[in-house]
Amino acid sequence: MRILIIGNVVKDVYLNLDEKQNKFETDEKGTPWLDLGFNETNHSYFSRTSVFGGAAVTLDIFKKFGLNASISGYDDDKIIKTYRYILSANDHISYFTPTERTETKFTAPNEPVDWIFVDRSAEVTEALVKDIKNYLWLSSRTKLVVFVSAEDNFETRSATMKLTKLANIVFTDSEIEFKDTDAVVCRILENEIRCGDFIRRYRMQKTALMTHLTVYSIIASTIFGAILRGMSTLDAINIAIINVENSKITGSPSLSNLMKKLEERKDSDENLRLLTKTILVPGKGILAADESGGSIHKKFVEAGIPDDAKHRRDYRNLFFTTQGIEKFISGIILFDETARQKSDDGRDFVSYLTSLGIVPGIKVDQGLEPFADPKYSKENYTKGLEGLPERLIEYYDMGARFAKWRAAFDVKVANVGSGKAVKIKTPSDYAIKKNCEILAQYARDCQNAGIVPIVEPEVVYDSYYSIETSAEITGKVLDMLFEELKHYDVNIEGCILKTSMVLAGKKYEKQSTPEEVGEYTAKVLKEHCPKELAGIVFLSGGQSVEQATANLQAVTNNGPFPWIVTFSFARALQAPTLEAWKGDNNNAKDAKDAFYNRLVANCQALNKNDLS
Repeated sequence: MRILIIGNVVKDVYLNLDEKQNKFETDEKGTPWLDLGFNETNHSYFSRTSVFGGAAVTLDIFKKFGLNASISGYDDDKIIKTYRYILSANDHISYFTPTERTETKFTAPNEPVDWIFVDRSAEVTEALVKDIKNYLWLSSRTKLVVFVSAEDNFETRSATMKLTKLANIVFTDSEIEFKDTDAVVCRILENEIRCGDFIRRYRMQKTALMTHLTVYSIIASTIFGAILRGMSTLDAINIAIINVENSKITGSPSLSNLMKKLEERKDSDENLRLLTKTILVPGKGILAADESGGSIHKKFVEAGIPDDAKHRRDYRNLFFTTQGIEKFISGIILFDETARQKSDDGRDFVSYLTSLGIVPGIKVDQGLEPFADPKYSKENYTKGLEGLPERLIEYYDMGARFAKWRAAFDVKVANVGSGKAVKIKTPSDYAIKKNCEILAQYARDCQNAGIVPIVEPEVVYDSYYSIETSAEITGKVLDMLFEELKHYDVNIEGCILKTSMVLAGKKYEKQSTPEEVGEYTAKVLKEHCPKELAGIVFLSGGQSVEQATANLQAVTNNGPFPWIVTFSFARALQAPTLEAWKGDNNNAKDAKDAFYNRLVANCQALNKNDLS
């Protein structure tokens, strides 16, 4: 297999600046720019590293994959005419090229080649396009790969787009549409790869100091090299992510190291499956004690309790130290603050719960935010993806083994026509897709960190809609969710669904009976959830304490199910405790008794036996 790379070799010179003297400024988009001064200000640097960049990066990856590759018109004795100076400080990098980009030349190879790879570094001209077309016409066995860069000027972009019409594979770092090509298109964006039916996120350590130019080159050449080695598209994407996440400015890992890490990643899928069995235990549930600051503030204000760190700790401590909860609870979802607080015996709550055999989890989303698009500004998405991989690593080290992310879907309907048919105004298709895509991104990040994700698409129980409408919307949301989870290659067997029950909204004139809730909920889950799913847990979603338990019993009565089905309640378990406690630890015993009674009632509801 012979590959001819068309591109330019540059010399990257990295300068690590004196942090006390650099001056980074940010523009209106938040992009850091380095003020070099060009005045009397002196800059100094602590270290200087010089490496080959551009097409040399692609060549290095191909050779590590054992491929016979060379750069057109380049030999080791050629003087590098293009330099890039890359300045780094305070985890920021800035770079500039003091020389003009060298026009890329095509030199016909002495022996026929199987592939021509037009690298991201190529300065594509009409003359270069003509030379490549002529070679492809003479060599019918040669196939073409083209990288289309978002940073190309108009002339370069126009010339490169002509090559995409002849290409077998197109890599790009833009959202450009390629309408006149039959090529497989692989998009390499900031922190995301989209190739075929797969979408995967990746992360770059700021300390790696690589520019996005080098990152994109590593990903493209690794995917292509892996495919030539016979790997599947998914494995090729995975090994590209491993490569770029472990590369440094001075080079990337060997193929043997990459394959070893790929096997380790596959082994982690089995670990996730085993971990779900400790989180989901037949007959036990999950306590959601992860109210955000705003949510618990509202609770405390309504109950007349001071909202401070001490009272929040004491409140969570009531649940965690209730005698015998491990008989009913297999996992507890914590808020960040709670995970860092301590129990009465001085241990942090994570360690304390682990000692009881209860798996600690963590809420990692950062609340709701309206969509920026004015058309959908009345709907929300859940924020928190930025910096999530790093936070998950920290939570794993703290002892958390599962996480939770909530997406909320507010329902608004209108009656239309003489037959009063229902038109669903919200959630819109846009809001459903965007939130499910975010849930999938979060889930993939969790599994990369060895953490089991709980995905929670909640159809909010606070409006005017029928149980039939609730079933329709819930099914639609679940279909999109599992489609996005598949796109992001989330291991479904290592993933837990937390969902709302199917019931009419609070303001609807005909409220749903437990029998209706059980029938509709079971039907929707069986029709829209894959059998490979690790398990399903229900949120109480604004239902009363007794209502949530009765509906849980009704759902159980409509089993059996191919998954473990249980509860992950917050208010339906906590409300009686809060009412008994009143912020006074002298009432702790009564508060704990109230909590214990709710645990017993809900675990009994997991048995297929109508207790009414």
